Amino acid sequence: MDSVQIEKMVTVKFHMMTHLTDGTIKDHPEEEITFVYGVERQVPSLERALDGCHVGDTKSVMIPAGEIYGEHDPRLIAEIPRKGLLKQRLVEGQYYRQMKKGKLISFKVLEIFPHTVLADFNDPLSGIQVSMEFEVKALREASPEEIETAREAQVKRRIGCA
Repeated sequence: MDSVQIEKMVTVKFHMMTHLTDGTIKDHPEEEITFVYGVERQVPSLERALDGCHVGDTKSVMIPAGEIYGEHDPRLIAEIPRKGLLKQRLVEGQYYRQMKKGKLISFKVLEIFPHTVLADFNDPLSGIQVSMEFEVKALREASPEEIETAREAQVKRRIGCA
């Protein structure tokens, strides 16, 4: 019986739940993806869980924040001057966005003080982990053309073109 291995075309049906930093869980609709295993990179925890699976196998996997959205970095929290910020956009717990000199300034407002703002410059999804339940639905040899297309797509993703 065939198992998941490098250059196999894999179809996986999965159900994902996002574990937010405040402890709430966001449920996502079931999805199905098809990719060339070992060529089109997935998050490492999912790849390890899929390795050696057969059609019909089901598994659960916890994907840590560092593999999916990035860890929350306390060094990206800073107290900044309020001068130059638009007062009406400063709302505690909300994201502040403003174009300055052609660049987007974006941060979460943690606290507002008389002359400064405590700002969190982390990505909004940082620190969030995901649990996933999946079933291997189909498995077959990938054609040379599919492998080449997958390699090209992976290179474009790596350099930010896809």
